[in-house]
Amino acid sequence: MAEKFLTYKGRPLVRGGNTMYYGNMSDEYVCMLQILTTKEQDGEQVPDKIQIQLMRTDPKVPILERIEKNSEKRGLYNAMDVASIWLDRALKG
Repeated sequence: MAEKFLTYKGRPLVRGGNTMYYGNMSDEYVCMLQILTTKEQDGEQVPDKIQIQLMRTDPKVPILERIEKNSEKRGLYNAMDVASIWLDRALKG
């Protein structure tokens, strides 16, 4: 049976703990989002400060050299929006 992932704007979104990967691992780039802080909203803990990194997926490139862009945003929606734009631009080039 094929794995089913959550998607955002047509790309897979996989979360493990406080780290999320957005995009297809078979593409040249993916975005890694790390939840740095959370806040309480309506009795629930929600992501607040999030680090976004646009990364190459090529395993031959050393890990520290894979990072192409890096930013921090407040709120999951803002972080996902930036990640989506970065992937659109990186994968078109």
